[in-house]
Amino acid sequence: MLRLYNTATRKKEDFHPLRENEVGLYVCGVTVYDLCHIGHARSAIVFDVLVRYLRARGFQVMYVRNFTDVDDKIIQKANQTGKSTDEIAQEYIAAFYEDMERIGVLNADKEPRATEHIDGMIEMITTLIEKGVAYVVGKNVFFSVEKYAGYGELSGRKLEDMQAGSRIAVDEKKRHPMDFVLWKEAKPGEPKWTSPWGEGRPGWHLECSVMSNHFLGVTFDIHGGGKDLLFPHHENERAQSICANGGQFARYWVHNGFVTVESEKMSKSLGNFLTIRDALTQYHPEVLRLFLLSKHYRSPLDFSESAVRALQTGLVRVYRALKKLEELVGPFKKDEDSQEAVLFGDPQEPFLTEFVRVMDDDLNTAGAVGLLFEKVRDLNKIMEGLKGDLDKATRTTLLHEREQLHRAGTVLGLLQTEPDLFFEQISDAAGRLDPEEIQKMVDARSEARARKDWARADVIRDRLKEQGIVLEDGPQGTTWRWDV
Repeated sequence: MLRLYNTATRKKEDFHPLRENEVGLYVCGVTVYDLCHIGHARSAIVFDVLVRYLRARGFQVMYVRNFTDVDDKIIQKANQTGKSTDEIAQEYIAAFYEDMERIGVLNADKEPRATEHIDGMIEMITTLIEKGVAYVVGKNVFFSVEKYAGYGELSGRKLEDMQAGSRIAVDEKKRHPMDFVLWKEAKPGEPKWTSPWGEGRPGWHLECSVMSNHFLGVTFDIHGGGKDLLFPHHENERAQSICANGGQFARYWVHNGFVTVESEKMSKSLGNFLTIRDALTQYHPEVLRLFLLSKHYRSPLDFSESAVRALQTGLVRVYRALKKLEELVGPFKKDEDSQEAVLFGDPQEPFLTEFVRVMDDDLNTAGAVGLLFEKVRDLNKIMEGLKGDLDKATRTTLLHEREQLHRAGTVLGLLQTEPDLFFEQISDAAGRLDPEEIQKMVDARSEARARKDWARADVIRDRLKEQGIVLEDGPQGTTWRWDV
């Protein structure tokens, strides 16, 4: 039984979807005004794994992830660049897809843009006004937090405490400092739409309520996002949605933890703002993905070069084992349709049974990664113990063990690269020598050894070692590998 930590109840709960074997999941997407950073990557990967795992456990998942394409930051970027807000949005939506593809994040089933749902937003605001929980001030509309008794329940805050600590100026048009905007009057040069209250645009919180309800209904299973969105964004979403539509809105709230860089919060002013693209110039995409899954998703995660390099070393060992397996039993052929039924916990498959047990415990990817490494150690022991030709029984065992490893890897979005390509890509990410140049140097060393020019051979070996390349001399000649 899958158990998820529900932020709303502050405890782990057995996961029971509204409809048997069907899951509705909404995750707040990015505001498209800049390139995505590694904090965005963590959130995207966490929910990508949740979707992969739910499907592997036999659920039919409707995954909705939006784009916020109208926002103050987008308007500011447009003004700075001389482009339209739509051009800015299109540019960074395209960049988002490029980044997600590189780190192995699958597309959501529905990926709406906020500007596609303006009519629905106007309709919800109208409903909230009619129900007396929203009010009009000039051409602006605000939600009245005092009208909803459950305000603050999701984030665990009390309205009176929020009011006491509020820094909102007393001359604001709001009736209560915590009231939030549903519709804001358009300023000159800003994108705007016609509404009963005048030309303007929707508030950010409203956008997600309308898009999630449109695709998943007024009550759905899981709402996800980064911990930074819990308050006020998700609190406000929940309040306005329940007031407008009744129902429960989201039944389970799932939030991933923050990412820091060298123990500091990411900030452009500190010079530690790391985009996904910057990270991928230094690390292979699967190394980055492995790092972001190496801690429990609710825990904070500190990004440091030493931590990433340590995990890179582990992933390289895994791919070395896969390469050796390939040499013994042939290349792996992925069966796109073979993943689902295997992950229900067949007692005849102890590795996958344990994998399911760990992942069922609130999506414990850190534990699942540990199991992958253990499985590779077991495979290496089998391969190291081989003597002579590979017999049929051992071959069958190796094929079976590799198949299980890849099934688990698919859920985590790891081990998706051919071993040779992985080593080529990881050398590119590190900015090292081209593999063809390395082979030329290896061949030159072999020729020097054949001439008994040991001094020349040692010079070449040492030059390669400085580049992080290990040579292995054997009966069939010399092979090389990265010592990473």
